Amino acid sequence: MMAADTPTSSHPPTAAWWTSAVVYQIYPRSFQDSNGDGVGDLRGVLRRIDYLAELGVDVVWFSPMYRSPQDDNGYDISDYQDVDPLFGTIDDLDEVVDALHARGIKVVMDLVVNHTSDEHPWFVESRSSIDSPKRDWYWWRPARAGFAPGEPGAEPTNWESFFSGSTWELDPATGEYFLHLFSRKQPDLNWENPQVREAVYAMMRWWLDRGIDGFRMDVINLISKTVGSDGALPDGAVTRGLFGDAAPFTMNGPRLHEFLQEMHREVFHGRRDGLLLVGETPGATVEDGALLTDPSRAELDMVFTFEHMGLDHGPGGRFDRRPLDLRDLKATLARWQHGLEDAGWNSLYWDNHDQPRIVSRFGDADAHRRDSATCLATLLHLHRGTPYVYQGEELGMTNAHFTALSSYRDIESLNFATSARELGLLDEQQLVDALAFGSRDNARTPMQWDATAHAGFTTGQPWLEVNPNHDQVNAAAERADEASVFHHYRRLIALRHDDPVVRYGDFRMLLPDDPAVYAFTRSFEGVSLLVACNVSGEEREVTVEALTDDAELVLGNLARVASIDGRRLTLRPWEAVVLRLRNDR
Repeated sequence: MMAADTPTSSHPPTAAWWTSAVVYQIYPRSFQDSNGDGVGDLRGVLRRIDYLAELGVDVVWFSPMYRSPQDDNGYDISDYQDVDPLFGTIDDLDEVVDALHARGIKVVMDLVVNHTSDEHPWFVESRSSIDSPKRDWYWWRPARAGFAPGEPGAEPTNWESFFSGSTWELDPATGEYFLHLFSRKQPDLNWENPQVREAVYAMMRWWLDRGIDGFRMDVINLISKTVGSDGALPDGAVTRGLFGDAAPFTMNGPRLHEFLQEMHREVFHGRRDGLLLVGETPGATVEDGALLTDPSRAELDMVFTFEHMGLDHGPGGRFDRRPLDLRDLKATLARWQHGLEDAGWNSLYWDNHDQPRIVSRFGDADAHRRDSATCLATLLHLHRGTPYVYQGEELGMTNAHFTALSSYRDIESLNFATSARELGLLDEQQLVDALAFGSRDNARTPMQWDATAHAGFTTGQPWLEVNPNHDQVNAAAERADEASVFHHYRRLIALRHDDPVVRYGDFRMLLPDDPAVYAFTRSFEGVSLLVACNVSGEEREVTVEALTDDAELVLGNLARVASIDGRRLTLRPWEAVVLRLRNDR
């Protein structure tokens, strides 16, 4: 049984501006189309900047808009210093940045430097010859000893790609294999080569000189691989299927901290104030996160942890659904709150471009969409850390529930379906069900602006089908209703801006073993907030020892105040309350 937590320390790690900030992620392809080609673009973003200002966010993080063949929707970059014509021009981007800055909103760009596109000039040169000056900019290896190139089992290691299949692709022209942890069109850069690092740093300085305010660093903890003294890469353990686990040799590698500290010196030294640096770190532990975000180490401001996002996954990963046990969520989030209490900082998120919609995962998108969306939002935003809101999350957008495999566009989903078919693991209906739960396309359906055709996203044919429920769930309807998910997010954002307890307060978990009520306190300078969220569709009554007779409602997600009788708190289905405890205990 998990014991109730002791309070964390109350001092903020720094006086950094981002302790009171809320970040909004834009996935440009699906945000707003301006020219009718069915794909969102920068001129579309310009049309919606007032919407972002109304919501009250402090930072906009853009998913990649660089030149790209779009094999992985822009995370395969062929030119780091230009905008893909699909989204507009570099001048359009400058105009968007200026418009956001004029409204006091900072801009963070996605930084994808674990890998490039196979169409990037660096890789084109690298694969041109074994003797190419850029050959060592990527991970090239000959076939396994005793095998001819191309034979089954000849791959240099047995590693499995994040996108299914082998991590190695044979280049017939040179007879060697290159490493790609993701798509075969996303070869991994070799960060062991100092020329690679300097080229990346020069590109980052170029973006900062253009006026952006930081980077979200894609899978940044994969840049250091575990390499033997002879340059060999070891096989991974085979626990399921045909391939071995690459994680022990590719995640949180031996030179990760060295590389990030060097990046800090070469790119950020002398202009650190005002920037936001967040790293996406799959497989990172709390201990890793504490090192990465300790300000004294000069690496990152915060990281995206994945632990809480795997709690509803079975052994088969994101396409293998299991019910969420709320006690697991409490234990996971509390562990990160405590682990980064002294010197680090948490990022707080439910949704992003890689995660299905939270209201369809941990909430009830059918019977209690509005209430469960606002309950989960309250739960997350009242933790200590910087909240991230993914486009449409503030509307309570749901999973798409596509009923045919032909509706999907995501490379990870399509590769999974192909592999599952080949191995005979799932029939067609089981595949549809698995993708309806786990596909990244659930987060990538077009933004639902209104109830018109294609949800006001485009006048053309959208690149991905619009969620059929856009006639009910859309920004126009949400903004018109003061009780909506949208306006609850506005209130949560304003509360973080205004209340130092929300920004800096100690965290103490309450009722750790209750299977339905998520409750905790935040305390700062003698003032405490009690947060209680009923994460279920049934009324719940709990005893909360921290409750005081003069508790004052700060924020609730339902129409009337929760029922309080002494230390007994009754919460309706999906009710969330934030109470100020005047007499701190």
